[in-house]
Amino acid sequence: MTFDSRLLNGIGVLSAVVEAGSFVRAGEALGLTQSAVSRAVARLEERVGLRIFNRNARSITLTDEGRLFYERVAPHLSGIEEAATDAAGSVGQVRGRLRLNVDGCFGHYVLLPTIQTFLSRHPDLAAEIHVRDRMGDLVAENFDVGIHFGEPQMSSLTCRLLLRTRVLTCASPAYLERNGAPDTPSDLSGRECILMRDPATGKHYDWDFIRGGEHVSAKVSGRLTVTDTGGLLAACLSGHGIGQPLEIYTRPFLADGRLVQLLPDWAEEVFPLYVYHHSPKSMSAKVRAFLDFVTEITS
Repeated sequence: MTFDSRLLNGIGVLSAVVEAGSFVRAGEALGLTQSAVSRAVARLEERVGLRIFNRNARSITLTDEGRLFYERVAPHLSGIEEAATDAAGSVGQVRGRLRLNVDGCFGHYVLLPTIQTFLSRHPDLAAEIHVRDRMGDLVAENFDVGIHFGEPQMSSLTCRLLLRTRVLTCASPAYLERNGAPDTPSDLSGRECILMRDPATGKHYDWDFIRGGEHVSAKVSGRLTVTDTGGLLAACLSGHGIGQPLEIYTRPFLADGRLVQLLPDWAEEVFPLYVYHHSPKSMSAKVRAFLDFVTEITS
């Protein structure tokens, strides 16, 4: 296959459609009509010999073959942008728009409170942060970086462990004044515990306790079930009951005395946080700068 500029133009339109989610919005971003975008995609499909999008009256989605194709070409688009920046005499300069897909609580409690520091270091950079409980398809949605808790998910992207944070058992001083503190995990039976729903199973997360080589699962119950860490922390702080938030979110509340850690000798269970990004070989300066920053704030 010989290269011509029409192929590159078609790939640029493809990227715009994936990012915008429709031909209409892609056309608005590119200054083209919907029909012009549709024709460009059709020419690209003919050029590469595959159907890239499934189309219906309401939506468009990448086909399996289209997703594989886009996964191959998306990193190179960032590389072209980087090369253009370098050629303009701004070698290594961080600029453009950075699209991030981050775990909800990490976004609210760790990243957003510190993002101004990052942006102040790079005045030519803009950040678009999508706070989500599930990662989804980072490539198809044209995200530069994903940050999510849990074991690594299947992805064509590079995956790197950022940290492991402990699961703590906490309550407010007001709750403990009324009910006293448990001495062992078994003492939690019959206590008012704040449960958190696991979106993968629809049930609440198990309460596991680890001390050295000993592993105990406690049977807990409660009248309140929440679906996010913000709700869990609010309920704990209000004195409703005992909860199990992650240490990364509870540090300021433990430090100022609004929460008290319970059963500290049994707090060896950890939860991993991973960052997902394109191959280091095709990594843009903006992504490299952000990875350095997020490593800094999670160290």
